[in-house]
Amino acid sequence: MDQQPDAPGLAPAPTSREIFMGFLGLGLTSFGGALPLARRTIVERHRWLTGAEFTDLLGLCQFLPGGNVINLSVALGMRFRGLRGALAGILGLIAGPSLVVIALGVLYEHTQDDPRIKHLFAGLAAAAAGLLIAMAVKILLPLRHDPRAAAIAALGFVIALLRFPLLPTMLVLTPLSIAVAARVAKAEAARPAQQDEASR
Repeated sequence: MDQQPDAPGLAPAPTSREIFMGFLGLGLTSFGGALPLARRTIVERHRWLTGAEFTDLLGLCQFLPGGNVINLSVALGMRFRGLRGALAGILGLIAGPSLVVIALGVLYEHTQDDPRIKHLFAGLAAAAAGLLIAMAVKILLPLRHDPRAAAIAALGFVIALLRFPLLPTMLVLTPLSIAVAARVAKAEAARPAQQDEASR
């Protein structure tokens, strides 16, 4: 199930080893969660997906149960290398952080009452929040050319602020976004035919 990228400027389809190493590096360097750095790694550094493809794949992964980045590693690996790629992605993502967390857990058990350690974790939380906001802005940028998609994203943001349950929200917004995307695709497909008729 090898897939070559079909968009200009993308790198060749990664091997299973490259997928493993890419997600291993992501897992080891993404303090505060891998999601803020996932786009930078996949889109900007390795050029495996375009920004729009990443946003679409992340949207699917957020709809599915489980962690977003774990789902993303499996979906991306499956896309390029099938089952081997999916295993490479998820193992690469969790291998390094699992070892680090075990070691830090042992260390934290002996230093948790130290005020300096508490300040350290407060600083890490602030840095993680900043990275998450930066990633959200980058994901929103491709939507600025599509008012319909931007409107759905804004609606989802408002619903999240109102703290509606996630499952009913997704069950409403997902069919709505699919319908909008299908309508846009149909209009774009009909546009060349209309231009041909006008030129005659």
